[in-house]
Amino acid sequence: MRYISTRGTAPTVSFDEVLLVGLARDGGLYVPESWPEFSEAEIATWKEFSYTKLALEVMFPFVSDALSRNELKGIIDDAYGQFETDKIVPIVNIENEEWLMELFHGPTLAFKDIAMQFLGSLFDHVLAKRSQTICIVGATSGDTGSAAIAALRNRKNINAFILYPHGRISDVQRRQMTTVIADNISTIALEGTFDDCQDAVKSLFNDLEFRDKHKLSAVNSINWARIMAQVVYYFWAALKVGGPRQRVNFAVPTGNFGNVFAGYVAKRMGLPVKQFIVGSNSNDILTRFFETGRMEIMDVQPTISPSMDIQISSNFERLLFEVYNRDGPRVADTLHNFRKTGILAVPMNILEKVRELFNGACFDDDETRSIINKTFIEKGILLDPHTSVGLAAARECRLGISEPMLVLATAHPAKFPEAVMRASGSRPTLPKHLEDLMLREEHINILVNDVELIKDFIEKRTLE
Repeated sequence: MRYISTRGTAPTVSFDEVLLVGLARDGGLYVPESWPEFSEAEIATWKEFSYTKLALEVMFPFVSDALSRNELKGIIDDAYGQFETDKIVPIVNIENEEWLMELFHGPTLAFKDIAMQFLGSLFDHVLAKRSQTICIVGATSGDTGSAAIAALRNRKNINAFILYPHGRISDVQRRQMTTVIADNISTIALEGTFDDCQDAVKSLFNDLEFRDKHKLSAVNSINWARIMAQVVYYFWAALKVGGPRQRVNFAVPTGNFGNVFAGYVAKRMGLPVKQFIVGSNSNDILTRFFETGRMEIMDVQPTISPSMDIQISSNFERLLFEVYNRDGPRVADTLHNFRKTGILAVPMNILEKVRELFNGACFDDDETRSIINKTFIEKGILLDPHTSVGLAAARECRLGISEPMLVLATAHPAKFPEAVMRASGSRPTLPKHLEDLMLREEHINILVNDVELIKDFIEKRTLE
């Protein structure tokens, strides 16, 4: 398998190069040169597989030029050894054909652990094999950073710098980053929004001299390996509720579009999916696009579902590349104009192509609390605010009720205890391994939103 850039001018590269560089040198995101495909009959044979065995089958076609099956198996087994259940992703029935995919049973209680634990083991293996070191720079809206730190701490071939928006994530999310003491980990509380953090990271990668000097790499979902690892749980969940003989639907709370794009990849690989429903909070740029074919950047609104407080969804570029028939220069022009004008508009034929598979809905904080409250009262299930948005979107946009609807439960409710308590009257508790989190000492580095200051911070910490 070889990889190409969504902007069409970067060299074609192997999987291990994609892993280590993250962002293509033309500013684009890497995608496979072609999509591996499985038949319905082949997918059906996986029905009784364990999660780790299924992961091996789904991911191997993407890495076969860089890893043997035995090497990949060892990485997968190492990655999922820290989850509190060997199912990795339990599937819980809400009612009738409505199901929750519990993606929060990893070390930091969020879906990001599923890809990040894999990524940490993968980096270790590839870097040791190549006798290399890298400097990871990542932006987080709350969960990616803590998952990355948990996966990368004390890995000797990696230095990691994680940027998060100062004052715009939950206390639990922040403390899962700032209380970790490891020589190879640094956090930066950037004065601004998640989009500012993400822009800063992209600026560092686009400074090719700085990028090459420090051997920058990425753990955000701009890194293809993150998306690849998330594809697995779409196959897993579908197989648990009747797939592949029956089509399934997924509802995904999303801000950066990476999680739902992984589902799109599963669909391209042969998984029978009828519908992807994208749930947004008050930062509704994706909902507006699905309705009108037009994105317009507005101010980011702080909400009780902060991981979705995003206006610029990086992974949407990968979908745009696909619906533009892999026309890289057209994607590059579209996104250049988007950055310049704050507006992205696609022709009606492109919007119709997107709508064949995607639609979406948005919900404000009051509506989000209402779903948390109703689900707890009626079903005894506590939802975090992001999952609540996904469930609300599923119910608003579902086309028929005979086929399974799988709602991605992206975080443990204890990551957002105040919001959940206010909505439900029940305060979720942290698991045992995090029960003293609020008592641990924090180390916070606040920086203004200035790329040069971020570079200086990285330079100094790298030299220490």
